[in-house]
Amino acid sequence: MCELYVKADPILFESRSRSLRIRGVVTTLRLENQFWDILREIAEVDGMTTNQLITKLHEEVMELRGEVENFASFLRVSCTRYLAQREARPVPLITAHSSGKAQSRVASVP
Repeated sequence: MCELYVKADPILFESRSRSLRIRGVVTTLRLENQFWDILREIAEVDGMTTNQLITKLHEEVMELRGEVENFASFLRVSCTRYLAQREARPVPLITAHSSGKAQSRVASVP
């Protein structure tokens, strides 16, 4: 089990800073590359850029909580929750129907 972590590509846990504008204020976020990759995936699924997604998440957490003490930690937790939910979601499969038309069905992810 340890090899799963020890043999991970070091680039994944290197930190990278990005500047973006949230509510008109330029801010810098520092996250590990793995989290930037996950945020990019979430943004693509939602049809947004990564910066748009981060801005939306910030707006939503501020609306719900009124403040967020550590936004980078909030983003990391959001990423892990996304991955857990993604793994739990059924995956649609496209199969050929005897009529020759494609048919969609749902399969559970193991």
